[in-house]
Amino acid sequence: MAMQEVSGGCHCGQVQFRVRFADPPELLNCDCSICTKTGYLHLIAEGADFVLERGREVLTDYRWGSGRAQHLFCATCGIKSFYVPLSHPDAVSVNWRALDGVEDVQPRIRAYDGRSPGKTTVERMGEISG
Repeated sequence: MAMQEVSGGCHCGQVQFRVRFADPPELLNCDCSICTKTGYLHLIAEGADFVLERGREVLTDYRWGSGRAQHLFCATCGIKSFYVPLSHPDAVSVNWRALDGVEDVQPRIRAYDGRSPGKTTVERMGEISG
């Protein structure tokens, strides 16, 4: 499987990163309240495939619900270009819409049930794929 590496970041440019992903990538379209309201499309990247190049000092976090997901936003422009998700705590979720140069990439988009409160990640994933 071919791999691609692209750059991304926030709107004002203070937060910038690189991410590697398999081509074609699989994106998760989560229906939880925060993802729905922000239009976030998740590209789940292993830690070794994500490099924050600039902007750690301008990141602020927002936690809700269980408080375990670390939603990271640029304190200047408010864009959440990546974060550490509850569903994949050892990975980074990158917002596909915050990536540069992916216009010609054809991702596979899969629905993800993020509205099931109280269920474990394993239970939610089993219901979706099963």
